[in-house]
Amino acid sequence: MSTQSKAREPRNLASISAYLIIPAVGLPMLWTMFQRDEPTRWLASAMLAVFTLLFFFHERIPARLPTWGSYLYAACQTLLVTGLIFLPPGQLMAVILFFILSADVTMQFSQRVSALWIALFSVITLITYVALGGADAIFAVPIYVAGYIFFSTFAQQTARAEQARAESDRLLGELRAAHRQLQDYALQSEELAVQQERNRLAREMHDTLGHRLTVSSVQLQAAERLIATDPDRAREMVGTVREQIREGLGELRRTVATLRAPVEADLALAPALQRLTAGFQEATGITVHLDMPGELPDLPAGHRHALYRGAQEGLTNVQRHAAAADAWVALMRRNGAVLLSIRDNGMGLDASAGDTPGFGLHGLRERAAQLDGTLVVGRAPEGGTEIVMSLPLRQENAHA
Repeated sequence: MSTQSKAREPRNLASISAYLIIPAVGLPMLWTMFQRDEPTRWLASAMLAVFTLLFFFHERIPARLPTWGSYLYAACQTLLVTGLIFLPPGQLMAVILFFILSADVTMQFSQRVSALWIALFSVITLITYVALGGADAIFAVPIYVAGYIFFSTFAQQTARAEQARAESDRLLGELRAAHRQLQDYALQSEELAVQQERNRLAREMHDTLGHRLTVSSVQLQAAERLIATDPDRAREMVGTVREQIREGLGELRRTVATLRAPVEADLALAPALQRLTAGFQEATGITVHLDMPGELPDLPAGHRHALYRGAQEGLTNVQRHAAAADAWVALMRRNGAVLLSIRDNGMGLDASAGDTPGFGLHGLRERAAQLDGTLVVGRAPEGGTEIVMSLPLRQENAHA
């Protein structure tokens, strides 16, 4: 059903009553006047026709009709009915037309204004019966007044029912729109979750295989140079590379199979960092100075994983870019946060390259942000590069 038809439905009560009442009143009244050859028969016919035309024409005028137009319409219809009543020889039957107007004014005006119009119809009916039927006819007036009130009340209830239905349709439309939005949000959330998982997998692949392959590449280069002069040392380096590749393959299998943190994240952070720095120093020849407090707070698994990956990526960058002889890895607690610092005495940041981090640092920054932390990259006091990851601690861990 269209909106326009719904908007007009409340007035259909007045229309239905008009379809029934106008013929029921007009035809017998005009038939009697023409049978008696009354001089006012044509005037009565014209007045009844104007009443009918005004009613059905006004019913189709949009709601944008000004308020004074509705008052003018109601006044003209009231005058026409009153004229028909008092048109010689007098037609008491015409008061029934006020039934139509009672429903009509209820549709057009507020409850208070429509009550005033119905009161006017009742007064006209009282005057009519007293003037045309005498004092004894006054007892018939309450029947008509009750009819006016009935038509008005029924029209009012019909209008309220239609308004309630329109409100229900509106709410249903909003509910359907909200349901579509929720479906869209669910789809977007699913796509976002897939994207986040892809990013996580990419970080895991970079942090595990990237580190292992970097160390292996350095070892193979050194072994290649020592094959002729020191084959035993070269063989030892190749063995280290084989061990690095084996561990890298193991981490790759765990990452692809379960997409979970590697074994180091399930270990205590201190031994995991000791193992990492010792292996890095042995493989690269870069001296690593590890500084950790005697007691670490009970860190969540996410913090341990992020800090381990931060140290791993920081050392990998030292090997790849710094050309440093020493590196310092420090873990400390400060101002309700745990800080990881990786610095070197190498060549430092390349100013000509701009401040554009590689994928590894970008991944670390994402890890820190997921834990409400930060990652800062800058120059170290020794002239090299320093990476500082800061992760806030929960209140129960901040004071442990």
